[in-house]
Amino acid sequence: MTDVAKKADTVTLTIDGIEVTAQKGELVIRVAERMGVAIPRFCDHPLLAPAGACRQCLVEVEGQRKPVASCTQTVAEGMVVKTQLSSPVAAKAQAGVMELLLINHPLDCPTCDKGGECPLQNQAMSTGRADSRFVEPKREYEKPIHISSQVLLDRERCILCQRCTRFSEEIAGDKFIDLMDRSSGEQINVYRDDFFGGEGTGDGQVGEGEGDVPFNSYFSGNTIQICPVGALTSDQYRFRARPFDLVSTPTTCEHCAGGCSLRADHRRGKVLRRLAGDDPAVNEEWNCDKGRWGFRYTTASDRIMTPLVRDAVTGQLREASWSEALLAAAEGLKAAQERGVGVLPGGRLTVEDAYAYAKFARIVLGTNDVDFRARPIRATASPVTTTEEADFLAAAVAGITDVTYEAVENASSVLIVGLEPEEEAAILFLRLRKGHLKKKLKVTAVSPYLSRGFEKLGAALVAAVPGDEARLLNTDPAVAGALSAPGSILIVGERLATVPGGLSAAAALAERTGARLVWVPRRAGDRGALDTGCLPNLLPGGRPVTDESARAELSLAWGTEPGALPGTPGRDIDQIVAAAADGTLGALLVGGVDPADLADPVLAEQALDAVPFLVSLEMRQSAVTRRADVVLPIAPAVEKAGTYLNWEGRLRSFDAVLPSTAMTDGRVLEAIAALLDVTLGTGDVSAIRRELGALPAAAARPAAPATAPVETAQLGEHEAVLATWNQAIDLGSLQDGDEALAGTARPSVARIGKALAESLGVIDGDLITVSTDRGGVTLPAAITDLPPAVVWVPTNSPGSTVRRNLGVTAGAVVRLQAGVPGPILAEGAAL
Repeated sequence: MTDVAKKADTVTLTIDGIEVTAQKGELVIRVAERMGVAIPRFCDHPLLAPAGACRQCLVEVEGQRKPVASCTQTVAEGMVVKTQLSSPVAAKAQAGVMELLLINHPLDCPTCDKGGECPLQNQAMSTGRADSRFVEPKREYEKPIHISSQVLLDRERCILCQRCTRFSEEIAGDKFIDLMDRSSGEQINVYRDDFFGGEGTGDGQVGEGEGDVPFNSYFSGNTIQICPVGALTSDQYRFRARPFDLVSTPTTCEHCAGGCSLRADHRRGKVLRRLAGDDPAVNEEWNCDKGRWGFRYTTASDRIMTPLVRDAVTGQLREASWSEALLAAAEGLKAAQERGVGVLPGGRLTVEDAYAYAKFARIVLGTNDVDFRARPIRATASPVTTTEEADFLAAAVAGITDVTYEAVENASSVLIVGLEPEEEAAILFLRLRKGHLKKKLKVTAVSPYLSRGFEKLGAALVAAVPGDEARLLNTDPAVAGALSAPGSILIVGERLATVPGGLSAAAALAERTGARLVWVPRRAGDRGALDTGCLPNLLPGGRPVTDESARAELSLAWGTEPGALPGTPGRDIDQIVAAAADGTLGALLVGGVDPADLADPVLAEQALDAVPFLVSLEMRQSAVTRRADVVLPIAPAVEKAGTYLNWEGRLRSFDAVLPSTAMTDGRVLEAIAALLDVTLGTGDVSAIRRELGALPAAAARPAAPATAPVETAQLGEHEAVLATWNQAIDLGSLQDGDEALAGTARPSVARIGKALAESLGVIDGDLITVSTDRGGVTLPAAITDLPPAVVWVPTNSPGSTVRRNLGVTAGAVVRLQAGVPGPILAEGAAL
């Protein structure tokens, strides 16, 4: 931009006698902030549209007959502004507004959750009167209103700044509370819409009036954080501490691949609350409710604090010393090496711990049988030899960092396949929505139906029968058209791996259109595990295990003999499970893996039972620890330092929030390696980071896979193709321990199209059973605009544990039946 153009886009004004240059359209309050002038305010928030609701930010503008709100006033050439620092008029106006706000506000700061960190409290001291002239009784309301099981509203504290309602409408797209009534009765209350049945009860209690809109926003906790008073509080933290009791530590969210910055507030060795951190490049100032409240799993009663060893006489697990347990693990793994050891790290590890597993597998166990993917990695009926996803990750994802949140927000168009952003990547959803609302981002979804999240993105739908996505990516003109504009981005989720040819088609589509391609997994540790070599075909740094020069360089860096590293790709997770189940493998080393997350939980548990020796590095009791021969307790994220690599490939480092004697996975593995006379060097996080930084980078990438699509299955009467994905709040083990959080989960339903519903003779709310030869799930029907003969159910929600009960993944053929069949009930299906 030329100097002339730049000058045309700016204006010059004066604030408190100081001349300043600002961009056209900039708000006076923002310009004052840049100058270091703090104008009092309540309704103003930099990420929300101006409202001018509280009037606390009044300033004097020359030529105006009365003070104006600086949060809505844009700058103009030659404008002269006087803030409370230089204008008695502005100071008096602000003091008057503060007095009005305090007329009905309760003065009980010592018992208020916001006391000690309250903008109203602070500004009443700096801007308000020293005493009150109001002696009449203050307005009172019944309290609190349970907006949801987690969010509570004390209406008498509300100052009507409307931050909460604006966030809900502008950012999250969930209108669940609103400004109601008029005059002195105006209040924030549960949102009611005549479309939903009339006027409600008027008492504000959710669910008791026909007109109350059900509340199930995944972002409700942000309204509590941005509330400038104590009107909105959380059930989890309410009346449990005061800010001056807490120690605050910055950290990173461990729940998904978003990499959100958080602030953990703790007291006496226990985290009491978590707040969204301020990180403009990633989560801005927001986070999802799972990241905010899903931390109580670390204090669950089944936390493992002492190593356990299976007694040779009784066959039961017993407590043991660390030296005994580590020796038992080392001896058992050494004895099993001849037959082979499978390593399953899981997807919840930090970069440093994932690297420790990858290194341990290669130089201690001498195997490439390592796979972090604790999820289905191929279609139910696919041959076990398929390596499409592993090849795709090596070719198109490992080490690549060219797509960021900012790039997605500013893209011209985005095509999404195999991912429901609101459910599986919450902050990515918020950035997509921001781009859609403010920058005209066009979103296209290849999906069975337009979910609530896709609707809030204004997405255009390319309707896809599960399993047919690869064909659509190859041939559908609407798909190619969605990426025709320069700057387009193709976003694929991990679920596309279960579609034969899906990832191959995505890579080819990106190459054909010039769109940038990005892979978004669900778990926080997945991208880091990929880049550190926790795949059977990849070494740390994203280099193929078949690359002889890569193995030679890595051997030199690790101090091993040349040629010591195995050069043949190992077994993937499905193959490891199958080999353990049929007795081929001699041992399994398992990190944070829940068999219920795998493609076939029943087969996985059979493998755990059949394998001769099982070592579990785990934090809590699980299906793995109950079967293990040695259980070694490890530290949760809150008790260790580490790094997550988010879906962008951005490093998200954090320090330990709480002091602890619990050990990281890397330190435990280092101790086992030492007993086998191998120096692993993974006991110190800083040392691992230095080692990772010195590793050679990939010189060239392998070719992308070229797996062909397959024909969709032929269906019989009352058969359908299964569509499924995880809901954000479900039965995940990291969400244990908080019933209030679980109370905001979306209900489990079986979605079917109108024609299929008519053939079954069901209407909305009627029970239908989705079944296979393994078993079934019975859920209320929800008539949805789906392709014919497709049924959608949540993957792992109450009453709908698909993988365990059905034994299949998306794209499989299932049977449908109205009602609750007797035989399925008798077999103990999840109902």
